[in-house]
Amino acid sequence: MPLGDNLGDKIDSRYCGVETEFNDDMPHVLSHNLNGGFDFVVAPLMEPRYRPSLINSDSRQSSVLPFAASDLVLSPSQWSSHVVGKISSWIDLDSEDDVLREDSEITLKQELAWASHLSLQACLLPTPKGKSCGNYARCVNQILQNLNNMQLWLRIPLDKSDDDDAAASSDGMVTDPTDSWELWNSFRLLCEHHSQLSIAVDVLSSLPSENSLVRWFGEPVKAAFVHSDSFLTNARGYPCLSRRHQNLLRSFFYYSIQIVISGNATHQLPGATTPSGDKLTDNNAHHAQKHDLRPYLDYVGHLYQKMEPLSEQEQFEINYRDFLQSPLQPLMDNLEAQTYETFEKDSVKYIQYQRAVSKALVDKISDENASTQTVVLMVVGAGRGPLVRASLQAAEETGRKLKVYAVEKNPNAVVTLHSFVKLEGWENIVTIISCDMRSWDAPEKADILVSELLGSFGDNELSPECLDGAQRFLKPNGISIPSSYTSFIQPVTTSKLYNDVMLHKDLLHFETAYVVKLHRLAKLSPSQSVFTFTHPNYSPNKSNQRYKKLRFEIPRETGSFIVHGFAGYFDAVLYKDVHLGIEPTTATPNMFSWFPIFFPLRSPVYVKEGSPLDFHIWRCCGNTKVWYEWCVTSPTASPIHNSNGRSYWVGL
Repeated sequence: MPLGDNLGDKIDSRYCGVETEFNDDMPHVLSHNLNGGFDFVVAPLMEPRYRPSLINSDSRQSSVLPFAASDLVLSPSQWSSHVVGKISSWIDLDSEDDVLREDSEITLKQELAWASHLSLQACLLPTPKGKSCGNYARCVNQILQNLNNMQLWLRIPLDKSDDDDAAASSDGMVTDPTDSWELWNSFRLLCEHHSQLSIAVDVLSSLPSENSLVRWFGEPVKAAFVHSDSFLTNARGYPCLSRRHQNLLRSFFYYSIQIVISGNATHQLPGATTPSGDKLTDNNAHHAQKHDLRPYLDYVGHLYQKMEPLSEQEQFEINYRDFLQSPLQPLMDNLEAQTYETFEKDSVKYIQYQRAVSKALVDKISDENASTQTVVLMVVGAGRGPLVRASLQAAEETGRKLKVYAVEKNPNAVVTLHSFVKLEGWENIVTIISCDMRSWDAPEKADILVSELLGSFGDNELSPECLDGAQRFLKPNGISIPSSYTSFIQPVTTSKLYNDVMLHKDLLHFETAYVVKLHRLAKLSPSQSVFTFTHPNYSPNKSNQRYKKLRFEIPRETGSFIVHGFAGYFDAVLYKDVHLGIEPTTATPNMFSWFPIFFPLRSPVYVKEGSPLDFHIWRCCGNTKVWYEWCVTSPTASPIHNSNGRSYWVGL
């Protein structure tokens, strides 16, 4: 039974599972737990006492493996939808005991072959027994090469001790602080970042620091096992979680990570009420009595239902989450009607533009001259007219007279623009120019130049080149809206995007900057400013080429981490104190015209705890194109990506 519907979408975290012990009566296991309110079980597939070496070699070929049940006892849809296979926890493929190691390898392959036969969607692999997991990873990697669509969840405890926690053992030796992320990273690297290898984290009663936990949200975590021992007891005697555990579970819900309850019931319940104090229905009370872990499930459901529902903006963006899109080529290509329509729905953006134009009009014309003087305003890149509308609404709001030139190079958009102006009765106010702004000879100079040429990285859709070319239209004291914009960048962990780029198996896609609604990622350090452009630009030696070196210092308590690429944003000053942008700390609320940009790395960079990260980025300009180059030089050097714009560029 799903935890709730109030988030407004069908994310996987609505479904909660339970970890069970071995039982050869799978129909009973499934019905008992599903009737108890759980959506799926994580169940052992093999009798835990089974060891291949204990079977007589003469009878090995005729013996029947002691699996939990025949595939016929459940329907294929039940196996697929409600059962996650749990691989035997005793296996140790890196044991120094040859017999144990060989038994482990045979059993692992047998159980995963059986799980594949059952068409299970996922199997839970046991936690590596020691720091060395080379042979375990080798065997798993072999299996992954020929696996169907099943996911393998490697069980990893959420554990990181600080340097201060290093303890002395009985013989006086100091033990190294532990960081379970390092274990996962070693295993993942040995398996070549395989997209079907995921993580199931074990949530323990004590949690690492907030900075340390953030790393995991960029990793492929599919499930979180919350043990009954991690629960506290509230004033009414019911299980509850600490505030930090509650916040962690909310993050799991947000990132579509499924919760699995494990362990035995440890709370003696005083009566039949829910964690929020409400009386249970007869049906729920029956289930609560029937399943020992139902109070824990009820509490998890209680947390889920207290989550804020998705906002209108989030519902719009949900289908774009972590979906890589190639950036627009605004000068080479004409936008389609559907693209215009999407951008035009962003009312917040045009409200900001209207505010900026209003302030500029008031500064240009005093109240005394408002009825006698006319402001010449040019909209360059007018599209289908939303900036024309915003500008005329600003004129009406401020009581200023306006003469508008709407310049648009897309002949298809110009057709709509003519209809729009005629429909509004603006023929005497708005002059439509069907022309590229770079080749147009304006009949008069403008007081105000308005444009929406910004890209996700500010300058990545050639706003500097376009506005430098259009600057000749402005009077010496003219105003450009926007007046300036700055790009920002930060390192991120995002295995989802890295694997998506890796699927293409070529250099070109690793040297392309993508527009993407970032979701499953870890932001490892606050963003830093990169390039700033100001308009109008009267510098005598102006150049739009740029270079920036940035050093990112990551808090030591974060631990080691891996960088898959860099997330880019922008912030623009439209006029004076009116701004818009997508940089996380100053982002304009409820605006969806721009998603961040993502600069991938061909090979993820491992950064040791406490080490700085040095990043270089260039904006390069040629006669026919503009492109970016980027690289990392510390702690290790990466290749310079996109040298000479060989893979990704924006055409002039």
